[in-house]
Amino acid sequence: MVKHQEIVPVTYTLRFPDLDREIEGRAGESIFQAARRTGVRIVGACGGRGTCGACAVRITRGQAGPYGEKSPAAENGKGQTTSRRKWVRSCCTTPHSDCTVEIAPRSLAPVVRAEVDHSGGSESLPLDPAVRSVEVTVPVATLTDNLSDVDRVLRAASEKLVTVDALAARELPGLLRKNAWAVTLRIRDCELTGFAPPGARTLGLAIDLGTTNVAGFLIDLQSGQRLVSVGIENPQVAWGADLISRINYATRGQVQAEELRHAAVMAVNTLANDLCRAVGARTSDIVDAAVGCNTAMHHLLLGLPVNQLGRAPFVAAVRESLDVKARDLGLNIASGACVHFAPNIGGFVGADHVMALLATQKQWNSATTSLVMDVGTNTEISLIHEGKILSASCPSGPALEGGNISCGMRAAEGAIERVRIENGRITVEVIGKTKAIGLCGSGVLDAVAAMHRGAIIDHSGRLAMNHPDIGLAEGKRYATLAPGVYLFQHDIRAIQLAKAAVRTGIEMLVKEMGIEESRIERFIVAGAFGAYIDVAGGKQIGLFPDLPLERFEQVGNAAGAGIRQTLTSRAVREEARRLAARCRYIELSSLGGFQKCFLRNIGFPSPKAIKRPS
Repeated sequence: MVKHQEIVPVTYTLRFPDLDREIEGRAGESIFQAARRTGVRIVGACGGRGTCGACAVRITRGQAGPYGEKSPAAENGKGQTTSRRKWVRSCCTTPHSDCTVEIAPRSLAPVVRAEVDHSGGSESLPLDPAVRSVEVTVPVATLTDNLSDVDRVLRAASEKLVTVDALAARELPGLLRKNAWAVTLRIRDCELTGFAPPGARTLGLAIDLGTTNVAGFLIDLQSGQRLVSVGIENPQVAWGADLISRINYATRGQVQAEELRHAAVMAVNTLANDLCRAVGARTSDIVDAAVGCNTAMHHLLLGLPVNQLGRAPFVAAVRESLDVKARDLGLNIASGACVHFAPNIGGFVGADHVMALLATQKQWNSATTSLVMDVGTNTEISLIHEGKILSASCPSGPALEGGNISCGMRAAEGAIERVRIENGRITVEVIGKTKAIGLCGSGVLDAVAAMHRGAIIDHSGRLAMNHPDIGLAEGKRYATLAPGVYLFQHDIRAIQLAKAAVRTGIEMLVKEMGIEESRIERFIVAGAFGAYIDVAGGKQIGLFPDLPLERFEQVGNAAGAGIRQTLTSRAVREEARRLAARCRYIELSSLGGFQKCFLRNIGFPSPKAIKRPS
């Protein structure tokens, strides 16, 4: 009888001194894959396909080689090693021994702008929550009064309910007898969803689940007060900065789809835990939650198939709002709590845009013609004219937020956020007023606008070689913004494609509505990133139409404001449903003249066509 010898996978220890972390690296996987699997953050805008160069690391000790290369005899010191002075792409590098890995500063910089809120803490939320709390004290059970524990609390509360959550019912007997027969009931419509000790808090969790950022808000559902908010990076960026990269990964199989779903769940659970800890509450005090996100993020979190979203005609599995038990998603809040998913519109225009429309309704309703644009990795636009709403999605990609840019990074300390031309030379402003280590989205737009204004970039987007800040390396033109921070010619091309997608979306919606751009009376720019865009610079490069500056209004994270209102009010949930139904989704590529319009918008407008701000 032949005995089958079990094959033990070869593993190596990867040390990251900058993070004080050690992880297990497996033979045959890249350093980037090992980091993603174990939760070590290495920026990788392309999701590890080797195309962006953002995932730079340096091997300071140990042996490593190109990804896919068979491991040499590392144990006897005969293997090849990468240069200890050279930055390499972690997604293209595999360990051949235990390694010490230095991560590029752009991956380590602390994020300072994960969520923008312009309410100033004075926001007034409507208060009509889906879950209410009722505190009761019941008589002690006796031989002559031996109703079930559930019936006893319902009798005391004078409530007529249809269903009781089974898992919540498990908690009731112990709670009653531990708290002198007093208990707090959690009631949602006609369902008894949970029980808590007397005096327990009734909290709600609102989540704005963006492609790049995830913002969480903890709300007191009895007072309507926002207690605390925080934003983090969406951990799914490790699978790609753009939605299509993630969809393509998820379509490989159930295991890959579950990886992405788990990453989203982990983000929400992290926010819930951190928010509750900040106010001395327990996650079990969160009795209701509401989530707003684009269609792809919605499907990935719910575990819905995304194959049909990745190809024309981009059909969603479901558009209407949904209420799902939190535990069925793996969320660590109250056992009987539900999660409300706001409705989508169509294609990639999801609930996050509905929430932005909801939060800015007063502004766009005050004009005959308004445009609401939520700028991000996937930019959504709605044109409102005489009560009609046309909505579209523009695949602007991550370039506008610093992704897929050679020296791009998040809005963190060390990121260049403003660029000017002074005395003919490029000058910069850096977040945190520290050494520049990269370039965030607002800095990218500022750089392109400033260099175009200073004739360093011509109208086709080409860098001029007759300027002292422009260089040439290996046939590639680049602008030096700061020591070690460059903007390459291909980075400018990425910005041109992104801004062309957005501007084409605006022009095609205006054309479909049968009006002129000049009719737009209010141009509302939403999104955390949108709050930092220099509107004049956006006009300069052709991202925005040439409208008077006073018509533009930057409102910050309107989607976050909308999802907070949705959490606290059943009436707002119904209004969101009606608003989503009013929107007519337009697939831009199906419109005549789309390709011509897009190609026309790739170049930069002539300075003569731009009205200078006074």
